[in-house]
Amino acid sequence: MANKFAIITGASTGIGFELASIAAENGYDLLVVADEPLIDAAAEDFKRHGVQVTSVEADLATLQGVDHLLAATNGRQVDVLCANAGRGLGHGFLDQEVADWRRVIDTNITGTLYLLQKVLTDMVARDGGKILITGSIAGFIPGSFQAVYNGSKAFVDSFADAIRNEIKDSKGVTVTTLMPGPVETEFFDRADMLDTSVGASETKSDPADVARDGWDALMKGEAHIVSGWKNKVQAAMAHVTPAAILAEQHRKMAEPGSANED
Repeated sequence: MANKFAIITGASTGIGFELASIAAENGYDLLVVADEPLIDAAAEDFKRHGVQVTSVEADLATLQGVDHLLAATNGRQVDVLCANAGRGLGHGFLDQEVADWRRVIDTNITGTLYLLQKVLTDMVARDGGKILITGSIAGFIPGSFQAVYNGSKAFVDSFADAIRNEIKDSKGVTVTTLMPGPVETEFFDRADMLDTSVGASETKSDPADVARDGWDALMKGEAHIVSGWKNKVQAAMAHVTPAAILAEQHRKMAEPGSANED
């Protein structure tokens, strides 16, 4: 058993998988979670680094799922939490089922906040620990045809900034927000966005690169990291561009069928 222990959510694929791999390489025992059986196969891969790995299949859109995850720590001190689990949803808001957009909110916001509150309470009490929250530059952009997802990431980005200030007297605790742009993961398939311009794009970021940027910023205790120079430019432009223009630009990327437009 290692002296260091990390929880990584959404660790079966994509950014979460890469974050867990990096943590294992750095000697952290792991508790990894996802809402699919694939998490068990991922855990076997992490074990090759010689650390202890526990995998949990749980729905982090529910408080019960978060409680199930936390119970699997068996009371062990959490040194690092990578709150990475998230869910996307494409198409127009009026065409979405209530259950589908609620699941995005419950995964990206409700479950994330509940997990953060539980873990941060212990970290602040002992004045030690590191948190990485996966936000997105989508939080800076009105997300036409992806409105609930972008709105949820705007909440997460803002919430992280607020909590960082609230706990600023706990010098041993850091909260870092990782804000990537589009990443080459299963996200767009699961969000039913493969027929969109952004979903079909071949210029999406490599999840391994994004995870490395996030991990490095986490270890340095940085407040934010926008992964990728193109995304840094886009994030900067979003702060000075009128919302109506940003929404129209996003429409061209995310509107169903936009992948087939010239």
